[in-house]
Amino acid sequence: MVIWSIPARDDLKKIHDYIAQDSKYYARRVIDTFIEKAELLTEFPEMGRKVPEIGDPDTREILIYSYRLIYKCSAKSIEVLTVVHSKRMFAGM
Repeated sequence: MVIWSIPARDDLKKIHDYIAQDSKYYARRVIDTFIEKAELLTEFPEMGRKVPEIGDPDTREILIYSYRLIYKCSAKSIEVLTVVHSKRMFAGM
């Protein structure tokens, strides 16, 4: 099961709103891609790489477009922690 944290949901909304300034259609497609990739994590939780600046093997990331979808694996679920631009460092949660 994939759980989206409140900060991660806020991140998606901000990304959507930014892209929607130019195209509501592409904004929706980008968000759908994030959701589809996150759902894959239920079957392949280790498909992402370890977040380099964290060092915790359970905190991983997948790259989607120019963003980092950062998530934490547990025995019961996958929690999406945040979605940040790939040029930004992850400060942790």
